[in-house]
Amino acid sequence: MIAELLLRAATPSPTPTPGFDPNAVTPGVIGFIAIFVVALLVVLLILDMVRRVRRVNYRAQVNEQLDAEERERGDRDGGDDTERPDNPQT
Repeated sequence: MIAELLLRAATPSPTPTPGFDPNAVTPGVIGFIAIFVVALLVVLLILDMVRRVRRVNYRAQVNEQLDAEERERGDRDGGDDTERPDNPQT
């Protein structure tokens, strides 16, 4: 019985206020400028990140090439990575 009364009770519904102006709730020029600045900063951060990632990749490629040249030079010298003395007779 109580549940039935609660179900039948009228729930208040919001009524729109007269003279509602939809332009009053827009962000306006200040909001546009703020979003534009945030978007510009994001683009600049992405460009900087791409530049840094490229630099890291180039350094890794150069290090790989130097390591390969070092291994090749070691194989040509007899496969021994230890340093040989300049004058083996003494």
